[in-house]
Amino acid sequence: MHETPFPVHETGQFQYNDEGPTDSPLPPIVLLHGMLGGLNNWVDTIESLSENGYRVMAPVIPVYDFPISDTGVPRLTEHVHGFIETMDLDSTILVGNSLGGHIALLYALGYPDLVDALVLSGSSGIYETTMGTTFFKRQDREFIKERTEMTFHDPVHATEELVDEMFNIVNDRPRALRLLKIARSADEETVTEQLSRLDMPTLLIWGQDDIITPPDVAEEFQERMPSARLHFIDECGHAPMIEHPDRFDALTLEFLQELAEEAHVTPSGP
Repeated sequence: MHETPFPVHETGQFQYNDEGPTDSPLPPIVLLHGMLGGLNNWVDTIESLSENGYRVMAPVIPVYDFPISDTGVPRLTEHVHGFIETMDLDSTILVGNSLGGHIALLYALGYPDLVDALVLSGSSGIYETTMGTTFFKRQDREFIKERTEMTFHDPVHATEELVDEMFNIVNDRPRALRLLKIARSADEETVTEQLSRLDMPTLLIWGQDDIITPPDVAEEFQERMPSARLHFIDECGHAPMIEHPDRFDALTLEFLQELAEEAHVTPSGP
């Protein structure tokens, strides 16, 4: 699921997309995909934001690459920090979906001076309805298909290709064990009581029909984060940037434009 029409760069241990002008009016926008996601989750967003004059970077989150004892949300957050240091970024705007949102939150808590703003959708960190251990033990393809469809409001997005990939993952013991370890880590690494410390501008974009991180999770994020605003997208599940990319991108661009205006700069879009 890491395929993308954009060039995938490699610097050291990091693989990533890097699009848009290097003289963007705002800090680079770093897109963080979810546990079962990849760079292709962000294709529309990368295109939209970069064409509007922003530099957009999307690293691969290596969920399967670390020893099982080191696998978890904190280690993935360290990986993102390594990426940001390697890219020599002294400030960022983090955009995260699902696990990527959780990583963004932990990163912002650990390195607040490096995060100017956040955009979160379907983020874990408070609670989520996980797939559970059954998902990783069942080898029945129809069961895997049903669980994959839970990600979306419209099951058409649970393509045969995606279901096949999920089926192959749960039948690959090393990968399945790492996913289970990350899911447990996400449950343990809650940030609920720390959210009041995150006072940077934050945009919450949530699917009204998200059953993995339901709407009340989004509302709690909004209540606990001092500078957060919340937008729901109707007929949308856990991955707004996939189900409703036009709406997701429009809300994000509006937010970025406001940040640029506050900084007294204007993006050089088309």
